[in-house]
Amino acid sequence: MVLAESKTISFDDFITWLPERSAFRYELRDGEILEMPKPRGKHSEIAGEISGKLYLEVSRLGLQYLIPRESIVKSIDGKSGYEPDVIVLDRELLAQETRWETESIITHGSSVKLAIEVVSTNWQDDYAIKQIAYQALGIQEYWIVDYLGLGGRNFIGYPKQPTISVYYLVDGEYDLHQFRSNELIKSPTFSDLELSIDRMV
Repeated sequence: MVLAESKTISFDDFITWLPERSAFRYELRDGEILEMPKPRGKHSEIAGEISGKLYLEVSRLGLQYLIPRESIVKSIDGKSGYEPDVIVLDRELLAQETRWETESIITHGSSVKLAIEVVSTNWQDDYAIKQIAYQALGIQEYWIVDYLGLGGRNFIGYPKQPTISVYYLVDGEYDLHQFRSNELIKSPTFSDLELSIDRMV
């Protein structure tokens, strides 16, 4: 649901407006505030399971990464702000994020090791809008976890089925690899991770 239909607002005004406690999540899209329900049920379960598996890998490997509960990723043009379902940040590069400590805002794609969206009914946002925004920002790796196979045929093929799409930045553009059924995903950032879509649904 779009909340600011009559006029667009700046990213900073959006951050100032953003409620601390709400039954909804909010993102800024080209200057318009979008209201979205917070992840619940299976969506929330899958995001939590992925976060847990990634945390175990980070700990096992002794990596200087963190997986915050919440963050806002500011688009390169400054007109949008996104809240990924899961995000892995590089602790050592957070020093370049001047708004991290006070507002949990990420402005440099290099600070992000991995961003993940778990698909819901607004699947077009994840496959089109966010994929383009994350690529432009230079986020190295981006997953779309489509556990219900909701994405359009142009994105996940036909017949539609649960799919994990892994995008990885190569020469400034995302290279796409997709994993279905019991196929273990191949993540350039977490090469030993054992995760498949059928283990989550």
